[in-house]
Amino acid sequence: MNQFPMTMQGAEALKEELHELKTVKRPRIVNDIAEAREHGDLKENAEYHAAREEQGFCEGRIQEIEGKLGNAQIIDIIKIPNTGKVIFGVTVGLLNIETEEEVTYQIVGDDEADIKNNRISVNSPIARGLIGKEVDSEVEIKTPAGLVEFEIISVEHK
Repeated sequence: MNQFPMTMQGAEALKEELHELKTVKRPRIVNDIAEAREHGDLKENAEYHAAREEQGFCEGRIQEIEGKLGNAQIIDIIKIPNTGKVIFGVTVGLLNIETEEEVTYQIVGDDEADIKNNRISVNSPIARGLIGKEVDSEVEIKTPAGLVEFEIISVEHK
């Protein structure tokens, strides 16, 4: 079975969602189903069918999260000494050499990626181009807009 890298924050977020699903949402849905049953004929009972459908989604999400956590290799970047090398979990500061624009990305697992919050997947072209490189290195990264040259200006373990 393959393990997938995940940051501590990503694992904690999944654990919180799982707890919410099991302790709040699941009991509410069971209650909704019981109430809808009391309304009589189940064939034409929209509330009953909606609650059963919601129950299916909830149980599916619980199984999905449990599977992800079961296959996760949780990496706590704070506990790894900072050598200035880009590895999974770090927050890397980049300078676009052509435009002099600075950008910061945290390299995270596929499920945690969120470009709006500058969290990029370890499997993205940018992250693949950065992994193994060190602070003050210049790297060329193939982007949809073409080849972009960056200088790695910082590597943080936070």
